[in-house]
Amino acid sequence: MEKLDLKKQHKALYNAPKGKFEIIDVPPLHYLQIDGAGDPNTAEDYKTGVAWLYSVSYAMKFAAKAQLGRDYVVGPLEALWWADDMSTFLTRKKSDWQWTIMILQPDFVTSALFAAATDKATKKLGTPPASLRLEAYHEGLSVQTLHIGSYDDEAPTLARLHQEFVPANGLKETGHHHEIYLSDPRKVAPEKLKTILRQPVRRL
Repeated sequence: MEKLDLKKQHKALYNAPKGKFEIIDVPPLHYLQIDGAGDPNTAEDYKTGVAWLYSVSYAMKFAAKAQLGRDYVVGPLEALWWADDMSTFLTRKKSDWQWTIMILQPDFVTSALFAAATDKATKKLGTPPASLRLEAYHEGLSVQTLHIGSYDDEAPTLARLHQEFVPANGLKETGHHHEIYLSDPRKVAPEKLKTILRQPVRRL
């Protein structure tokens, strides 16, 4: 049975260049998502949310293989970030941050598979987060780059993106800041972490 790897299928979305920004067009994609707020290092909802995303994602993967005869690789953790005062991302005042954590899913994962996988995860994790959902998300035109290093070292790159590249190229931010975590922080040293930084935009 061939195993689908969504990172390879959408190669341009998961292979951003290091040290420069590129403009891409992101199609509508399906994600398993959970919303929350607060410092991701200390907020219990963030830790619990990640556990739910992976538990349901793997349950859907195994069900798709058994019921549909289709196998795939569970994708990396991703997150949308925003705040009432966006400068908190430069100052790293994480307690003010809001987020949606998510994992990309194949189009053939149905609402029925999602419901069954959620029921299965509930037996292990308890009551699911109220915002847990499977839905499409369309970013469209976006700017992205690859950051290598600690998450807390992203500020200079984000400043260049928002204060230099976006205005210099006749663009304006539209959606939430998007991060794709290509490395597992439990296994990779902070200075070697690979993270795609993406910002949806529109042309002026």
